[in-house]
Amino acid sequence: MRSIARQFELSRHGTASNVRPMEGLRGFAVFLVFLVHYVTLSAPWIAAATPLAAFAHALHTLGNAGVDLFFVLSGYLIYGSIIARAQAFLPFMRRRIVRIYPAFCVVFALYLALSLAVPDQSKIPASGFAACIYVLQNFLLLPGLFPIEPIITVAWSLSYEMFYYLAIPFAVALLRLRARSARWRVLFFAALGAAFAGYCALWGGPARLLMFIAGILLSEALRSGALPAPRSALALACLIAGLLATMLSGPGMAVVKVVLLCASFFSVCYACFSQPEAALARAFSWTPLRWLGNMSYSYYLLHGLALKCAFIVLMAVLPPAGHDALVFFGLMPLMFALTLVPSAALFLLVERPFSLAGAVRAPAFAAPATAQESS
Repeated sequence: MRSIARQFELSRHGTASNVRPMEGLRGFAVFLVFLVHYVTLSAPWIAAATPLAAFAHALHTLGNAGVDLFFVLSGYLIYGSIIARAQAFLPFMRRRIVRIYPAFCVVFALYLALSLAVPDQSKIPASGFAACIYVLQNFLLLPGLFPIEPIITVAWSLSYEMFYYLAIPFAVALLRLRARSARWRVLFFAALGAAFAGYCALWGGPARLLMFIAGILLSEALRSGALPAPRSALALACLIAGLLATMLSGPGMAVVKVVLLCASFFSVCYACFSQPEAALARAFSWTPLRWLGNMSYSYYLLHGLALKCAFIVLMAVLPPAGHDALVFFGLMPLMFALTLVPSAALFLLVERPFSLAGAVRAPAFAAPATAQESS
């Protein structure tokens, strides 16, 4: 049992003080994503226009922030790695592809097989040529930034990740950012973020890319150490406020919510990474949460399918109808536990041996960061 547990400890040889809370933050992020899909699939069992339905809707909205936290962490680590030392672009991208594709290919093949086996649930066009194009688009991780429906529902975020992987090395090289002062880099990315936020507010656009800029600014703040870190209580209040801000509604609120969430996650991460012995960092270093964070990419890819299968079985046992909070909250831990089993298998059989084998846990920025990223 102990040897199996050790398989989920990816950073046991690392020395960076921020590794353990970072792993826990990834676990927290992927649990938020679980809430989104749990609420979506449990909707037929919840009576409409009830306090429980309103609470479930709020939980769904709040859970969407999980992906944004992944983006912040990815922005932090990838930028930190690139700004710290010059790296050849092709080897860098090879590492990113090796990190993403093994587990993705397994889940992608599973979805394709299920599309053939259950055609009424398939998203693939009936036309042979259109089907090939659509499958290729999904394999190349285009859904997300492009208006293409993803075969794997959660895979839209990989489009954002891949864009960032492609863009940030060129930005660092083109603008000679390593030769610039930290102050210049901070002002540049802050101005870029403000301009992009304004553009998205006026004309629309992928505002969630701002999360990567928040991660970049987090990296610069930690490198300089000039910014006082908030205490755990204040950082926790920022986290709660940012999550509650996701429920704001009204004209022009979309970008405001993203900006507030950027500030919230920046504060929490900065507090945890700069004060690893403080209460909040120790809370996020809780071992089960870290283990979930270490397998979060596998969990992220597979938990939706596992949940859907579990709810299909539930439909035969407990037909949909209006049920009370006891059923909603009682099912949640059971469904979460059920999603852990296939996700852990994917992690142990595919992700760890093919994407993480031989990974060196370096002190600074080489620790794993997001559901899509680990060195």
